[in-house]
Amino acid sequence: MTLQRQIGFWLASLLMLVLLLVLLRDVLLPFIAALALAYLLDPLADRLERMGLSRLAATLVILVVFLLLFVLALVLLVPLLGQQLAGLVQKLPTDAARLQSLILERGGPWLERLGGAELAKDAQSSLGNIVGEATKWVGSVLQGLWTGGTAIIGLFSLLVLTPVIAFYLLVDWDRMVATVDGWLPLDHRETIRSLLHEMDRSIAGFLRGQALVCLLLGLFYAIGLSLLGVNFGALIGIISGFLSFIPYVGSLTGLVLSVGVATVQFWPDWTMPLATLAVFAAGQFLEGNIFQPKFVGDSIGVHPVWLMFALLAFGTLFGFVGLLLAVPLAAVIGVLCRFALRQYLSSDIYHGASAAKAAQAAAKIRAEG
Repeated sequence: MTLQRQIGFWLASLLMLVLLLVLLRDVLLPFIAALALAYLLDPLADRLERMGLSRLAATLVILVVFLLLFVLALVLLVPLLGQQLAGLVQKLPTDAARLQSLILERGGPWLERLGGAELAKDAQSSLGNIVGEATKWVGSVLQGLWTGGTAIIGLFSLLVLTPVIAFYLLVDWDRMVATVDGWLPLDHRETIRSLLHEMDRSIAGFLRGQALVCLLLGLFYAIGLSLLGVNFGALIGIISGFLSFIPYVGSLTGLVLSVGVATVQFWPDWTMPLATLAVFAAGQFLEGNIFQPKFVGDSIGVHPVWLMFALLAFGTLFGFVGLLLAVPLAAVIGVLCRFALRQYLSSDIYHGASAAKAAQAAAKIRAEG
């Protein structure tokens, strides 16, 4: 097969995959979630196999423990977070209006000194529009997460379909990997294996490490804000931890929400908003200096800007399924781009014809000598 036909074949396969994702994105969620779950739990199943359990027994033990922990978390967290979410949506317009009045009350005199009463009036109007639009956007997002999430995911697919699919995938995981390995082109098998190994190392290291970082940050923020007595502190902390898989977005979202809520709640006392700010400063220090280097490191090999772009792009194209696929696909594209760059740097296109001729002459001299 010529190079042009190979490129055509892989491009056609990629387009077919994208088309299938677009057409089936509304029903793929339990399958993608089950695939991710099986992928993350496969090393644990292998370890239990080395301890003497059969593959079936190891899979049963893992999934039963996982389901028990998951149901326990739902029972403990859902009532608390649901109550706080309802309260936050209800109080958000009032708190936003109160925060707007506090900002104008303190900043109005400075604006009048700088540009007169007209500038202060324009600033008040602009701030009112910004706060109003932001309040509507946050409210719609929170409502969409609740209604859209339940509509898309559903209790049935969450608690029944995903574990069942994950069970079958985990039982047959090694067999499926061996089957796919047998389909690889013989002439390029070692190269493809090397690329797949690099992709696996990047994806697994990032997903497992970042999941642990998000969990630790969510617990830290939730406990810290709750101890300070900030309204909806547990919910804001969990949201911040969950969004921390997007660089800087989780901490910035939690910081804005918590400082705004604390300012309205404790005004005119500035101690608690500053304490809230200190909680997020400590969280950023822990994330940047302890959590990320220890649990994630440079495993994914992808710049944070590219990661944020991938999340936005795949989320826009494929919805919630796209968010689940964004990080693995970003890692895969990163590995392929690095491989293509290595091929280019070692090719005649980069070195030029003269360098190629010199290398051939040197090889001929060595062969004759």
